[in-house]
Amino acid sequence: MTNPSSSLLHQTFATSLGDVCLAANPEGLVGVWFVGQAHAPQTQGWQEVGRPEAKRHPVLGLAHAQLNEYLAGQRQSFELPLALPFGTPFQQRVWHVLQTIAYGQTTHYADIAERVGSPKAVRAVGAAIGRNPLSMVIPCHRVLGAKGALTGYAGGIARKKSLLALEAAHA
Repeated sequence: MTNPSSSLLHQTFATSLGDVCLAANPEGLVGVWFVGQAHAPQTQGWQEVGRPEAKRHPVLGLAHAQLNEYLAGQRQSFELPLALPFGTPFQQRVWHVLQTIAYGQTTHYADIAERVGSPKAVRAVGAAIGRNPLSMVIPCHRVLGAKGALTGYAGGIARKKSLLALEAAHA
């Protein structure tokens, strides 16, 4: 994320898959990252919100609650205000298509490339997916490599496998 604004708030909390950082601006949720994942932004300059305050912050509190429900197998979709003020137009198109992949379903990078109107841009699709700022909420873990290979997940392949198993068990 480039040039973070002082209006960005963030909170970190523990999950069964590791610590997760949530970030929001006045318009909505801007980020959900596993701490230490590839392409996670630096949070210097962002306002850290403590746990009691985060529960009172409308977006962070709602995101925290819905992520807990999702990871417990009690939620299949997110109802959160999203704010994606960054990303190239191509990345934005890819992230939009990712949001249409149903819970418990998977697709392939080539399918996403076709759906964004760039069937030969499979590597570019992979790069855009890797930069997805809203892990789990925008379900990039549902995208598989050719022949169903578990490839590429900024949060790590073990987490991708866990998320897919969670969804398969509760679909």
